[in-house]
Amino acid sequence: MDTTTETILRTQLQQRRQRLAGGIATAGDSAPLVRLLQEVDAALERLDTGTYGLCDICHDPVEQERLMADPLLRNCLDHLTPDQQRALEQDLDLAGRIQGELLPERNLRVNGWEVGYHYEGVGPVSGDYCDVLTTGDGALVFLLGDVSGKGIAASMLMSHLHAMFRSLITVGLPFDQLMQQANRVFCESTLPGVYATLVCGKAGRTGEVEICNAGHCPPLLIRNGTSEGIEANGLPLGLFCSGPFGVTRLAMNPGDSLLLYTDGLSEARNSSNTEYGVDRLARVARDNGRRPPQAIVGACLQDLAAFLSGVARTDDLAVMAVQRAA
Repeated sequence: MDTTTETILRTQLQQRRQRLAGGIATAGDSAPLVRLLQEVDAALERLDTGTYGLCDICHDPVEQERLMADPLLRNCLDHLTPDQQRALEQDLDLAGRIQGELLPERNLRVNGWEVGYHYEGVGPVSGDYCDVLTTGDGALVFLLGDVSGKGIAASMLMSHLHAMFRSLITVGLPFDQLMQQANRVFCESTLPGVYATLVCGKAGRTGEVEICNAGHCPPLLIRNGTSEGIEANGLPLGLFCSGPFGVTRLAMNPGDSLLLYTDGLSEARNSSNTEYGVDRLARVARDNGRRPPQAIVGACLQDLAAFLSGVARTDDLAVMAVQRAA
């Protein structure tokens, strides 16, 4: 376990200990809290002796993302009790259903814009972030990003981003200030070392588009048989609590498209350990840029499947096409 992760977990445990001690002092029946405090103390002792995070049965490391979500865990996934296994399956099923409810409407058409997307976790839940909504002035806001980590912990952060942006967008801040405020809130409300790469765009009725790219994969602007990457103009959210975010402004004509994606697409590797790559994606985008958004997304997924030739993906995947209607 690296030093940063150990520091984060120790801080979590110490904070829980303080809260439990306060709760015991005021609780009528303090027995359950006392037992929980004993578990926290035992975990802190294991941190001091260097045995924390090792499975009680096989002594292999417990999955780090699970420890971040629950620092009191003492068994790896291979050695859960039947009751723990059932509880985990129920938690994953519920988390997957909640995450599905947070996804935007498919094949959205609003004020001269059309959006298609594909969202797929490598497991029951995903750490990718995907959302589309409209503002009070009729503009279309689209967001696609990737939270650090995987599993339930990452999916919880994805939900946090969803709620945060849906709240902040209603304030009507200029786009660079929106990203600055979102970064500050995310930084102050998550654990140290947690971050998210993100593309946030706003498309107006007459074809004007503003894009902030916070350390994410470069979106592709597809027009007239060409595709051009839009590089990042800001750092990932959560790295620093303050910092500037630039805004790229575009004028899109009817038929022009934007393709957004996570590294689960661009960094996928086949059996030869060859990376799929942005160049191949740009070629697929150019060849299919005049098709409807969902067809562009489908062409990307079909080409990725041909490239992988049956090799399983190892990362979450999200792809979105935003097109000004012809």
